[in-house]
Amino acid sequence: MNGKSFEKTAIAVLRFITFFIIIAFVVTCSFLLFLQSMEFDRELLQKNATATFLNVILLTLIFFVLDIVRRKLTVDRYVEKIIKGLDKITNGDLSVRIAPIKNTASANGFDVIIEQINKMTEELGSVETLRTDFIANVSHELKTPLAAINNYGTLLQSPDLTEEKRIQYAKSVTDASRSLASLITNILKLNKLENQQIYPVSKSYNLSEQLCECLLAFEDVWERKNLDIEADIEEDVIINADAEMLSLVWNNLFSNATKFTDMNGKISVALKKEKGIAEVSVSDTGCGMSAETGRHIFEKFYQGDTSHAAKGNGLGLALVKRVIDITNCEISVQSELGNGSTFTVKLRCDKNETV
Repeated sequence: MNGKSFEKTAIAVLRFITFFIIIAFVVTCSFLLFLQSMEFDRELLQKNATATFLNVILLTLIFFVLDIVRRKLTVDRYVEKIIKGLDKITNGDLSVRIAPIKNTASANGFDVIIEQINKMTEELGSVETLRTDFIANVSHELKTPLAAINNYGTLLQSPDLTEEKRIQYAKSVTDASRSLASLITNILKLNKLENQQIYPVSKSYNLSEQLCECLLAFEDVWERKNLDIEADIEEDVIINADAEMLSLVWNNLFSNATKFTDMNGKISVALKKEKGIAEVSVSDTGCGMSAETGRHIFEKFYQGDTSHAAKGNGLGLALVKRVIDITNCEISVQSELGNGSTFTVKLRCDKNETV
């Protein structure tokens, strides 16, 4: 006898004993109440004790069998149906959906369980799809700079390479290395943010100064592309937030604006304060995006304009959105294909604003 059979037998015996005790108790109490006001010969009672005991066992068997039938019809078959579905889910089949019962009053509780299992399976399926897509996208994004490093590294080994070509290839290796490092850094940051391993530490600081510092960090980029920078930043706007987290937002928005704006284009950064709300807008005259792209722009690795795919890895705006959510801010985007984009972030000012 295996473990499961022994367990089932033990449960059946325990259930039978329980029924026997209950019926014996009920019969005994009934006889005591009935015999209390009557006189019977003790020998007669002893003589019929065995028959009474056998009757109790017979009643126990009847109720035991009825209980087995009841459990089989109203419990076991539904439990078996749920277990079969759960076994498939456990084995990795997340497409399984358990059909509701809805045919008896006792099935209502099972339908609630089935509904929750189906919801859980649907969520797990979505998470699994995201995980698979994430791994596929990460693999693809890692291959691009690695391939560039490998190819240019091979070219650098050529003995008859000119100095000009050597510098050009070395620069390409450096750029690919930086791209790879940036991708890995963003993946790690995004993973920590999504798993809530980073918590915002709010304090009062000057948002105006932070925006200027972040913008100046891209000075070499806009000079190289001859971009016209227009800054309309209200002075001394104080907010209460996590400065390090929000610097990720500004750096990624400025990085996107400079990447997707062509030579001799224009980038505008504005900060204004109104009714306790600080509003930051970053505009560019770049390639813009369609309405469909705008709906997915904050998703990981999403790149609506494939012609500009080499300029980014699709993680910057996902990082921005996660930081915005964690810090309880708001972000919106307005864009038109071919006519640039404007990202607007709204934050609450510090109630005790001082400089």
